Amino acid sequence: MAAFHEIPKIPFEGPDSKNPLSFRHYDENEVVEGKTMKEQFRFSVAYWHTMRGTGADPFGPGTMLRPWEGPEDTVENAANRVRVAFEFSEKLGAPFFCFHDRDVAPEAATLAETNKNLDAVVKVIREEMDRTGIRLLWGTANLFSHPRYMHGAATSCNADAFAHAAAQVKKALEVTQELGGDGYVFWGGREGYQTWWNTDMKRELDHLAAFMHMAVDYAKEIGFTGQFYFEPKPKEPTKHQYDFDAAACINFLRAYGLTDHVKLNLETNHATLAGHNVEHELDYAGYQGFLGSVDANTGDLLLGWDTDQFPTDVYLAAKIMLAFLKYGGLAPGGVNFDAKLRRESFEPVDLFHAHIGGMDCFAKGLKVAAQIRADGELARMLDERYASWNAGVGAEIETGKHDFKTLEKYMLEKGDAEPNRSGRQELFENIVNRYVF
Repeated sequence: MAAFHEIPKIPFEGPDSKNPLSFRHYDENEVVEGKTMKEQFRFSVAYWHTMRGTGADPFGPGTMLRPWEGPEDTVENAANRVRVAFEFSEKLGAPFFCFHDRDVAPEAATLAETNKNLDAVVKVIREEMDRTGIRLLWGTANLFSHPRYMHGAATSCNADAFAHAAAQVKKALEVTQELGGDGYVFWGGREGYQTWWNTDMKRELDHLAAFMHMAVDYAKEIGFTGQFYFEPKPKEPTKHQYDFDAAACINFLRAYGLTDHVKLNLETNHATLAGHNVEHELDYAGYQGFLGSVDANTGDLLLGWDTDQFPTDVYLAAKIMLAFLKYGGLAPGGVNFDAKLRRESFEPVDLFHAHIGGMDCFAKGLKVAAQIRADGELARMLDERYASWNAGVGAEIETGKHDFKTLEKYMLEKGDAEPNRSGRQELFENIVNRYVF
């Protein structure tokens, strides 16, 4: 029996709709800046939160009502969960999904048995993908939950943990290839350290780079042409994460010769934990050619951890979409809802409310961003702010026609710099408000 038999396929009903199980702004066929919304977003459901989230927190066990779950996570139970997951995505209208290897199939006593479990469940995933047309945005391996990875995986002080992680990623790449995944993410949940006293930082980073190169080499060997992503993740769970933010990740990729193979998968909540806004991370990665894919969520700024809440802030969505449009979109990446229900939202229907809200929020943000770009007022104001660089000495500096000596001569002759102009921050913010409300 279907798990969501009482819920129809979610329709688009327009801004005036008061039906909580409908889209008010997300019309997958509406064309914005030359692409349909479906093409612009490439929305993906995160298997780990949507299908495996229990509502547990440090102060209590799970609360979620999931009638499709059995008393034990057997292969049979995992296969049934796959069918529920695809029923959910099909009714939601999300064209993609993402997963960790351990999300979809239970871990066994040995690697060989675990791989056998995964193969059995992947067969069901393939059947459901063929039935629904839903595709795999990207795959990844869980290299952080099992105790063997307590010191990290690719950066572990235990060579056997590194070797096990390599074998696990080898299998995850094969599965991603088998399922036609558009990408693969390096998600370093414990790639960092707690105390400098027991850490050889250079050795660990060398190992992390070697691990990524092994993955790139194996992808070539099996013919996997999907995009690799590196996901910045600060603070949680280790104090000094090597993948702290976009700048740290890009510097690492450059230092170890990985720039031709790996882009970034950026997450809103990770950006704020690193002390940035997500638009900073998107722009920083984008102008250097590393903007790849996005984990869509938001965090509670009054809490100091990764709360992974569904996005509901249209201002935030508009800024994200301005960055997407500025750099030509995300494909082959997409917008993956790496977000989970609140512990108190425990009924299955809440999964629909959460995803509908997130998709509508992004759709409204896209419309706002596209209108801002079409009107061009903010772009003109920005250009005016940098007017001194568009001609004269500014243009000459940008084209390499000056050095310290010629600039000294220029200022000695001029006497002093031209007065500064106001930054007009409040005016910029007021103009953005015109588009949002």
